Amino acid sequence: MNDHAHASNSSDSHIVIIGAGLGGLTLARVLHISGIRSTIFEAEPSPEAREQGGLLDIHEYNGQLGLKAAGLYDQFLAITLPGEDAKRVVDRDGNVLLDKPSSGSIMRPEVERGALRRLLIESLPLDTIRWGCKLVQVSPSSDGRHKLAFADGAEVFANLLVGADGAWSKVRPLLSAAMPAYVGTTFIEIGLDISALKDVSVAHLVGSGTMMAVAPGRAIMAHRSATGTLRGYVALNMPEAWFSTIDFGQPALAMQHIAAEFGNWAPPLVALIEHSDVAPIVRHIYALPIHHRWESRPNVTLLGDAAHLMSPFAGEGANLAIYDGAELAQALVRHGGDVGAALAEYDEALFLRSTTFAQQSALNHSIFFGKRAPLSVVELFSSI
Repeated sequence: MNDHAHASNSSDSHIVIIGAGLGGLTLARVLHISGIRSTIFEAEPSPEAREQGGLLDIHEYNGQLGLKAAGLYDQFLAITLPGEDAKRVVDRDGNVLLDKPSSGSIMRPEVERGALRRLLIESLPLDTIRWGCKLVQVSPSSDGRHKLAFADGAEVFANLLVGADGAWSKVRPLLSAAMPAYVGTTFIEIGLDISALKDVSVAHLVGSGTMMAVAPGRAIMAHRSATGTLRGYVALNMPEAWFSTIDFGQPALAMQHIAAEFGNWAPPLVALIEHSDVAPIVRHIYALPIHHRWESRPNVTLLGDAAHLMSPFAGEGANLAIYDGAELAQALVRHGGDVGAALAEYDEALFLRSTTFAQQSALNHSIFFGKRAPLSVVELFSSI
């Protein structure tokens, strides 16, 4: 049962956040410890409704700053995975071209996305998040607020509306006509139980951290999870329509179809695809325009992927979302009742930082899948 049907009036006086991802949760947390109430409306029915993806490296210059502002930095360090930042680049024949051991530093520690999200959720009062609340329509009202309509028929009016609702944000059209565009690459999630494999060469090739087997237009990326399983992605540069010809409802057959695209690769690499025992989730990679911006308004803004969706090849998406959430909360605190001034300051800073990282992400995408891969990828990681 949804618990927000009674909320039409009570939510009028505080901030409404759409989406309980890392950015929306960080915003709510920093507001909470600053004595400002907010409510998050999340479409998923519960925190456990779906897998939360793999590892994130949280950077000292943005993501970690956001977690410090949220008062969660020490708790975050306690759930990081030492040694997981090791990087290995191999070619299609399984030859190791770069083997970069863990730095042992906390500049970019790895953490499981699900564990980090749980930390943020548990740091909030229980009534902050309304689960199972799918936003279907948002429209400006005559008094300067926004009227939110949910799938179950409930309505809420928001004085300040924050779209933290990802790539296909329902809030973004209030500010921008921009739409995400396919970057040409699709990921298919893979995973397998190492202990069930007779061929130990598979786990040996992956190593202790993240392995990237790369060639022009395709890649296999895998890492060890905290439970000892191998998780990762197959990446292919193919038209979106190509994937619609594969029946992913029959996982074994679908993965054989995908593996055929890697027919001349080393057997331990192909085994990562053929022996994957998780549901093959297909993730087409989209991005918003690199210079995406909007005209600042005093009652609505965006953060995270809703504001600056980019490919994952700079590793900045989650970091920027966390940082956005903290920066927006701190701007609201600094400007007191002048929400318009807070949003103008926040938006302008967001445009500058997101453009820089979107450019880097687009460049790295070409490095990963261009004609010089995998040597281009070796050069990239050698320079970090």
